[in-house]
Amino acid sequence: VDIIGVGCYSSKDLWTWKNEGIVLTAEESNETHDLHKSNVLERPKVIYNENTGKYVMWMHIDDANYTKAAVGIAVSDYPTGPFDYLGSQRPHGYESRDMTVFKDDDGVAYLIYSSEDNSELHIGPLTKDYLDVKPDMRRILVGQHREAPALFKYRGTYYMITSGCTGWAPNEALAHAADSIMGPWETMGNPCIGGNKMFRLATFFSQSTFVIPLPGIPGSYIFMADRWNPADLSDSRYVWLPLIVGGPADRPFEFNFGFPLWPRVSIYWHRKWRLPSSWRVTK
Repeated sequence: VDIIGVGCYSSKDLWTWKNEGIVLTAEESNETHDLHKSNVLERPKVIYNENTGKYVMWMHIDDANYTKAAVGIAVSDYPTGPFDYLGSQRPHGYESRDMTVFKDDDGVAYLIYSSEDNSELHIGPLTKDYLDVKPDMRRILVGQHREAPALFKYRGTYYMITSGCTGWAPNEALAHAADSIMGPWETMGNPCIGGNKMFRLATFFSQSTFVIPLPGIPGSYIFMADRWNPADLSDSRYVWLPLIVGGPADRPFEFNFGFPLWPRVSIYWHRKWRLPSSWRVTK
């Protein structure tokens, strides 16, 4: 799909949305530019930097053949843009494809990306202004071929949902947990609940992209996923489902004896669902 740009929508209740337009525009004429319409821009994420007062966007930048394998960075004074594109890099000198950013409670932000032909994930902190990576990096889930990372935190524990690597076809999600964001990370199993077995093994025919908390309802989140349409990628859709952290884990560690100490991560299938009324009161 040709790059058009990064669009932005805003909402006060996650139900009614306003189209804020294109906040990072594509490059029409300069074929050497990262954002030329013939290239690839995926998985944009924006975080706010309290030190600089800037909104910083990180994104997957690639060519049509997925050989560039880089991250791009853009910055703006407002979440609705316009964003100024600063350039791209291979973080820590490695390939980067599916990626996300995570901002911790202490204000430190991290980049997490699939690398080494998507055989492992890399994670490392960003600089204080969020415009670059620091040298510190850890390899996690080595040899497990996971992508599409989506991180969140609950009661001091870090959680992550990942996807397998099957192109545009859906596959089984896995939940992971760690006491330190830099690892080690343990795999907890498939978090999907509801529907038939095939539906669960295909992550409800979707792929993880982000997890957002519901403020005021501890342990409650929204799992956000892409439902790709390989025949017409521009017509791909989104799947949002409730994600709950709680209850005992239902399977032991894959390589260690015993069950994890962390509670289970559960993503529940619903054809239709509503946000809890209590969230509207405490938002």
